Amino acid sequence: MSRPRVVIVGAGFAGYQTARTLSRVARNKADIILLNPTDYFLYLPLLPQVAAGVLEPRRVTVSLSGTLPRVRLVLGEADGIDLDAQTVHYSDPEGGAGTLSYDRLVLAAGSVNKLLPIPGVAEHAHGFRGLPEALYLRDHVTRQVELAAAADDPETCSSRCTFVVVGAGYTGTEVAAHGQLFTDALVRKQPLRQGMRPRWLLLDIAPRVLPELHERLSRTADRVLRQRGVDVRTETSVKEATPDGVLLSDGEFIDTRTLVWCVGVRPDPLAEALGLAMERGRLLVEPNLQVPGRPEVFACGDAAAVPDLERPGQYTPMTAQHAWRQGKTAGHNVAASLGVGDRRDYRHRDMGFVVDLGGVKAAANPLGVHLSGPLAGAVTRGYHLAAMPGNRIRVAADWFLDAVLPRQAVQLGLVRSWSVPLDTASPELARVPGVPERATSPGARANLPDPRPGTPAAGGSVTRDPGNRPAPTSADLASPDPRRPTAPDPGPPAVAEPGPPAAHDPGRPALAGSDGHAAPAPGRKGGNPGSDDPASSDPERPAEGES
Repeated sequence: MSRPRVVIVGAGFAGYQTARTLSRVARNKADIILLNPTDYFLYLPLLPQVAAGVLEPRRVTVSLSGTLPRVRLVLGEADGIDLDAQTVHYSDPEGGAGTLSYDRLVLAAGSVNKLLPIPGVAEHAHGFRGLPEALYLRDHVTRQVELAAAADDPETCSSRCTFVVVGAGYTGTEVAAHGQLFTDALVRKQPLRQGMRPRWLLLDIAPRVLPELHERLSRTADRVLRQRGVDVRTETSVKEATPDGVLLSDGEFIDTRTLVWCVGVRPDPLAEALGLAMERGRLLVEPNLQVPGRPEVFACGDAAAVPDLERPGQYTPMTAQHAWRQGKTAGHNVAASLGVGDRRDYRHRDMGFVVDLGGVKAAANPLGVHLSGPLAGAVTRGYHLAAMPGNRIRVAADWFLDAVLPRQAVQLGLVRSWSVPLDTASPELARVPGVPERATSPGARANLPDPRPGTPAAGGSVTRDPGNRPAPTSADLASPDPRRPTAPDPGPPAVAEPGPPAAHDPGRPALAGSDGHAAPAPGRKGGNPGSDDPASSDPERPAEGES
């Protein structure tokens, strides 16, 4: 008799922990298949350090096959689920199609960049959800400083050395903090015109940075940013983005070539076509993470609206610590459905917050004890090492080398602007000409046009990607900075539907919980967007454990 098959969609915090827990608990009771577009788990909390040149990219990636030995990895993106036939359709990295049947299904598809109806943002901004975006930002910032140092025109020099980050939540705050240190290091080797230095702006509609945290932590982060020269502007948003800069809500126009969008995330659109009960883009589930009416289907992480048993009537926010904890609960409950162990409801307990501000600075309050400065920095880095499921020695070695050696200021040009659009359903993948991308609103595969860039669609027209961007041309590939094309993009700016409450970037680890296991530290991402949408602010980032 064949063993039951469990298919897990997504290898983020929730999917990875589900696979790890289930493989340990169930062992040989089931065949476990993990469907993911990459062969690694990305430790999102350290992504700003990749963009700033502190860590090499592979340091924040953990091999799935190397750390999940009893799990079969299938490379691909799910683009359709047939609940009645119990099958998952997917596209592999080279455009091929495949189908996986299942006896149990765990949806842990994660989230994508959240867009707002602000003119020009989809065309001129870049997100910070995946490794390709971090690599692009590092190259782009390095290139802008190098071009600014060689510019004869003071206005051009100033524009290239002005960097705007929208969203003062975890991601935006950390990107700005690390970014200012990075560009200051660059100009020490390549001085700018006399009297000029790189300028970073951090914008948020909220009245303070890190609005979800305790005011003492917010004040610490604000003080460190301002001391470094970051121009922090609260209660300010972006009204319009253009190729030459951004128009702010107060009427000021900022000349810049760099707009980093860190306003939060929205659930992956995969679940939208399932016809199940939803809560603002997330699948409604029971406290045990089972989908009502579908006992064989579980959902966790950003894809699931999980009842918060600590706050009746509310749902857990989209943060890494919840995804990590829910993955563990999902693993146990899937095993229980196969006859191994007992089911449990998802519960959590807040343990503290950590915010890495670069260098030796950080803000933290483990167990409610407020820390700042080098002590907080040591606590934050120590926790990251404990929380990571791999690469600890390599990360520690990179930190040591960064402390004693100058950073390598080179741009490799491996990730181009057009390959990391803001409006993508696959932020973890850099777009490649000739390889299809999953549509932002999944539907029947047979009804979708060939999504490969440049492929003629019905009527002979060229198929555009989900963000209404034309496929890159030879001129784009040759351009030193294809983010600023000579011809305007004829596609309209993309507008995303409102995200769920407290929809934020979940890449932040949480402090160890009461179960004694290291958990991903406080959720990272997002911040309030340049809008008064209350759902777009960064989630609270408590470290929490299961009780």
